[in-house]
Amino acid sequence: MKIRRIIAIARKETLQVIRDPRSLMIALLLPLMQMFMLGYGVSLDVKHIALCILDLDESPQSQELLKKFAASRYFSLHTRAHNIAETAHQIDGGSCAIGVIVPAGFSRNLTDQGAATVQVLVDGTDSNTANIAANYARLVIGGFSSDVQLKAIQRQGSQIQTLTPVGVQARVWFNEDLESRYFIIPGVVALVMAIVGAQLTSLTIAREWERGTMELLISTQVQPMELMLGKLSPYFVLGLLDATICLALAVGWFEVPFRGTLLTLFFTTSLFLIVVLCIGYYVSVSIRSQVGASQIALILTMLPTTLLSGFSFPIDQMPPLVQDVTYLVSARYYVTILKAVFLKGATVAELALPIVCLTLYAIILVVLAARAFRKTLD
Repeated sequence: MKIRRIIAIARKETLQVIRDPRSLMIALLLPLMQMFMLGYGVSLDVKHIALCILDLDESPQSQELLKKFAASRYFSLHTRAHNIAETAHQIDGGSCAIGVIVPAGFSRNLTDQGAATVQVLVDGTDSNTANIAANYARLVIGGFSSDVQLKAIQRQGSQIQTLTPVGVQARVWFNEDLESRYFIIPGVVALVMAIVGAQLTSLTIAREWERGTMELLISTQVQPMELMLGKLSPYFVLGLLDATICLALAVGWFEVPFRGTLLTLFFTTSLFLIVVLCIGYYVSVSIRSQVGASQIALILTMLPTTLLSGFSFPIDQMPPLVQDVTYLVSARYYVTILKAVFLKGATVAELALPIVCLTLYAIILVVLAARAFRKTLD
């Protein structure tokens, strides 16, 4: 294996990328588009839920309850309905996600019986949002109920026990404000690396076949390993450049905390880049059509990274069989590393297991990709 040949192939491939506007667009614009689209467009936070209220009692107590809903940061008052039909119309039309109905006699029941009922209507089209909204409503009503009980005890002149036997002091580590953006943005880095790396390298060998230059390439003294290293080197550099762009946007624009070290981040990113580049190269060798190769590369990288890496959905909430399948997805280990480096400041030693798995993945794919190319026209 000679360095001179590798450099010559790398120079040729670099010129090919520069002359191809599609490759440059994928390499430079895709990271920006993905970061801004997913950074702003995807959120797991459920806040400012559109609220419709109907007060059939119109008493000071009912107004106090509804003020607690309006003051909550989880709800945003959208409509004050005048009857049940109007409330149902607001929810059916999608204008409101939740409706709170205070029945007539609410205040009288509280005074006479010490108990009253409030009806909460929730749009269950989105089950996750509906479940969260219902829990938020229970918290608001529960807080109001506690205030009512406290005032009743005070009116009776009873002693109030101010100390509880067991107290809870909750502290959130690593993501103190529980911002879903801090959870999503690191995973976007993995998605960008997977798409850019595999998409660009899937065109390398297939392009030679379609343009009729494969015969000239085979007739040279370039060895398969030299060809692979030369072809992948420019895309490896582009991948690191994209990782730098994503890091700058994540920290500088989206203000995601970065508590780890750059050395750990770029070392693990290099391992993941080797994996996705080799996948793209292997596909390019196996499929001689650029269109077919790019489609297969997207299926092998984007879908697993999006669905099975923990980027979009928590792995521990998946069915057991699907959880076992995720161990075969290289992006699972890289997403784990990214979140730990960004939010926890984890070191290489603390990430030994996912790094070892990613390294084994890279070694296996390097061997498979190197053996895939044959200097024949068959």
